[in-house]
Amino acid sequence: MPDLDALVAVLEARLQQPLPGHDAHAEMAPFPARATVETLSTELNDGRPAATLVLLYPDEDNRAHLVLTVRTDVLPTHAGQVSLPGGSLEDGETPEDAARREAFEEVGVPETDVHVIGRLTPIYIPPSRYSVWPIVATTAQRPPFVAQETEVAAVLEVDVEDVLDPARRKSSMRSAPLGDFDVPFFDLAGLEVWGATAMMLAEFAAVAR
Repeated sequence: MPDLDALVAVLEARLQQPLPGHDAHAEMAPFPARATVETLSTELNDGRPAATLVLLYPDEDNRAHLVLTVRTDVLPTHAGQVSLPGGSLEDGETPEDAARREAFEEVGVPETDVHVIGRLTPIYIPPSRYSVWPIVATTAQRPPFVAQETEVAAVLEVDVEDVLDPARRKSSMRSAPLGDFDVPFFDLAGLEVWGATAMMLAEFAAVAR
């Protein structure tokens, strides 16, 4: 399992360089053939601006973890799915501002405790028509997570080692109006993490390695 301080040092350097971008996203896209610059670019698609937070924090041995949420079944988009904390930008907010605010609102992480490291590649999500900026950040200690019950059914604490482990990448059949299709997912905390969240984590993993 990666040491948090060593991982942060790697990320601080790598996030200043060209990123893997949509090539990494395509590795975990539900329809890899459609995961192109034309379909995923936030510059070529008019999406509602949003941000997510890839929040890294230490356990008692300073090993790196990150937090995910299980969305409640009553939300209008991506109900019941596993996601990174996040949501729409409010007027005047930067993606970093929104990511911090949403992490506080959804899982109780104090905004002043969050140190931003940098941005991953923004991604357009066709089903919900959001343009999402993933923000990578860290806290000095494990936050006292508190789930916002109307939006978050559960808080998941995930070893970063699991996100980096190729054996955690699997696939399963899912049904859609046009038929069944094989979808890649991360096996994390006993749940299938797929879709846009898996695509963002795929780029994070590529950068962290």
